[in-house]
Amino acid sequence: MKRNKKLPIDKGLYKKLEAVVGEQYISDADLDRVCHSYDATKQRALPDVVIRPGSAQEISEILRLANENLMPVYPRGAASGLTGGAVPLHGGIALDVTRMNRIIGIDEANLTATVEPGVVIADFQNEVEKRGLLYPPDPASNKFATMGGSVAECSGGLRGMKYGVTKDYVMALEVVLPTGEIIKTGSKTLKSVTGYDLTKLFVGSEGTLGVFTKITVKLIPPPEKIETIRAYFHSIKEAADTVSAIIAAKIVPRTLEFVDEECIKAVRVYTGFNVPEGTRALLLIEVDGSAETAQKDSQRVIEICKSNNAFEVEKADTEEEKDSLWAIRRSISPALYAISIGKVSEDICVPRSKVTQMLESIGEISKKFDFRIANFGHAGDGNIHVNILTDPSVPGELERAEKAVEEIFGKVIELDGTLSGEHGVGNTKSKYLSLEIGSREMKLMKDIKKLFDPNGILNPGKIFYDKEIKSG
Repeated sequence: MKRNKKLPIDKGLYKKLEAVVGEQYISDADLDRVCHSYDATKQRALPDVVIRPGSAQEISEILRLANENLMPVYPRGAASGLTGGAVPLHGGIALDVTRMNRIIGIDEANLTATVEPGVVIADFQNEVEKRGLLYPPDPASNKFATMGGSVAECSGGLRGMKYGVTKDYVMALEVVLPTGEIIKTGSKTLKSVTGYDLTKLFVGSEGTLGVFTKITVKLIPPPEKIETIRAYFHSIKEAADTVSAIIAAKIVPRTLEFVDEECIKAVRVYTGFNVPEGTRALLLIEVDGSAETAQKDSQRVIEICKSNNAFEVEKADTEEEKDSLWAIRRSISPALYAISIGKVSEDICVPRSKVTQMLESIGEISKKFDFRIANFGHAGDGNIHVNILTDPSVPGELERAEKAVEEIFGKVIELDGTLSGEHGVGNTKSKYLSLEIGSREMKLMKDIKKLFDPNGILNPGKIFYDKEIKSG
């Protein structure tokens, strides 16, 4: 990495940081700063310096120096987050942990594994699967997202309904605090109630309380058989009602995804995928278990789909056919840009029984604000990815979209839901946090942040907002 002597970071501090990681792993060159200035939200804010540490001890020294000099530090992995979590809003240090990418160990006897934060999720899953095991958290970005980012955001994914989310698998952490201390939380044992559960506090903390340097997770045996089904419907209500019917039948699918008409249109334009005429919504369903159980449950699911007016149902018999059935779901996010210049994306979550009601409300809000809104997501756990299709070049359109988001969030709270199912708060949702979090609870959270980070150097500008929107 290169040094740009014209930039404002103090020369003495730069030299101290350089001494920690080595000349090749620190830079304030324009190219490196720009490459570390954004995440998937497309926001941009330049850091003053980029550092790529290789160990917990190096991170400890970096944070100690940053804390002494009141310099902001923004941890980042693949920067694939969707709420601005890795964007260096106030400059300072972009702390890139992707060098720390070792799978430290996979313990087959105890069904655990320990990794560094820069390990790519899919790479880890592949290594685990070679040993006949499964790490269930499966965000759509798993081919490039890192384990550290996944723990920071408490990622969910397609298998969340049956297998849970990241917090259900993290057992222990090694963490560097903003003041430079290295601590360890949790245990490699399945049971541990010694003291407060600091591990759960760090999971989902969005890089505001500490930097993960080691992550120990639980593994499970994989199911014997997986059955994959796709069902087509003439209306979103029929599809949503089918979701409720499947759950009411005491079936717990591995995945239960829905896709609405706008998303289907986008996929058709983007891929040329042939969707049956008249499709207004579809469900993608997987059940798993023993061969007998999976077969039995898949037959029941097909019957339920048909009894709820699915006009066509497909079941995959081979791996190639399974891939074909999932083709629509995998292509949605990029496909939406084939029918819209821009989009405002949210990831609301409501109780499963209220998914139909929430989707109906989104339809009303779409008409009120004259926006096309594309919806898809994890219907089985009530997690809806709402995409307001916009043209940012139209004057006032983004402001109008923001008002639509506020109404959507208001309805989510009315239905006992949450503003984010898996993407986190970052800075894009921070001003809405008080719609869901009460003033006393908010103060407790801010006090916890102050306790861990007394000088506010770690990921400042994230989660909390000075002028939150008040509910009611």
